[in-house]
Amino acid sequence: MSSTPEEVQDAPVHAQVELYAESFGKADGEQVLPWRYTASPHGTSITLLTRDPSGKAVGGYACNGRRVLSRGEFAGVVGETGDVMTHPDHRGKGYFLDLDRKAMELARERGWPVVIGLPNSKSADIFTSKLGWTTVGAVRPWTFVLHSDAAASLERRRAGRLAAFFTWWSAWRGSMRRGHLRKQFFEKVNVVALPRFNSGVDDLLAQVSPQWDWMQERSAEFLNWRYIDAPSKRFRAHGVFAPEGNLVGYAVVQLPERGESVGWVVDILAQDDVAFAAAMEAALGHLHKMGASVARASAVEGSWWQKKLQRCGFRAPHSQDRKQIIVHLLDSQAPLSVLAQDPKSWYFTDADRDDEYCS
Repeated sequence: MSSTPEEVQDAPVHAQVELYAESFGKADGEQVLPWRYTASPHGTSITLLTRDPSGKAVGGYACNGRRVLSRGEFAGVVGETGDVMTHPDHRGKGYFLDLDRKAMELARERGWPVVIGLPNSKSADIFTSKLGWTTVGAVRPWTFVLHSDAAASLERRRAGRLAAFFTWWSAWRGSMRRGHLRKQFFEKVNVVALPRFNSGVDDLLAQVSPQWDWMQERSAEFLNWRYIDAPSKRFRAHGVFAPEGNLVGYAVVQLPERGESVGWVVDILAQDDVAFAAAMEAALGHLHKMGASVARASAVEGSWWQKKLQRCGFRAPHSQDRKQIIVHLLDSQAPLSVLAQDPKSWYFTDADRDDEYCS
């Protein structure tokens, strides 16, 4: 049984908030959904609803626009799948298939050449086998052990019993790597907390983005929306400044939720290796100070970011702990569609996921 999806044109409606709560068990939809769907500097999201004959929302879908730079120039807007919601009592009835098809139709009308997604393992096969999506890579979570305690051992257990047993060694190795990071930037740059991002980050973006074929735009306006003004209030930012006072790097972290032991290194942008070392140490140091036992960061398999994390002392996850990267090509000849099929070449951190916060 299926029904025609309807596009929600303006601010999220009550039915979306209700479906969000019923699908994900979250009660913050009234704050999160307007922020996520309508406030992004990269443009409003495509949002859809499917209702049953009584008018109750039983399925929902969001696709968010993201501005992409290529070699420092604006290359276009791509889509990124967001909330895909089906009411628990109405799963397996074909609502999701119709929602995805309608979302791709609207994305094509907006001129987006490609849509990317990071689905969970259950839905990935549906995307690729029934809806025309293609798997192009995978993302895996890497872990830095900050404290050799029971919470850290439990987290490392995700990677296997041996990894859990050697938590103490991972913590020692991590402390040595942090010492190496500090030596790289000692007395060369200054690191301070950032209450908000300003135009200095736009100058930094202009310096760094020409190195990359694919980079989602990280303007001050976007970063303030994405982190500083995020409803969760769980993000903190630090800036790295040269002696002359110009911003040469930044780091963003996500604090552990109350009662949890995991923090996240969400994003780093740096002018050079010195600024990167300072930004990474600022991120790890802040999470350490806030009581996190481990820090995590997600990376595309085989990417520059994975290599950076490994050099900084992050430990590998279990081989099966991964999310597929899938793409739907709406204009296969467009340059961004070609680049979308090689995620190892993207500038991609947890900042580029659609989620409000990492989990």
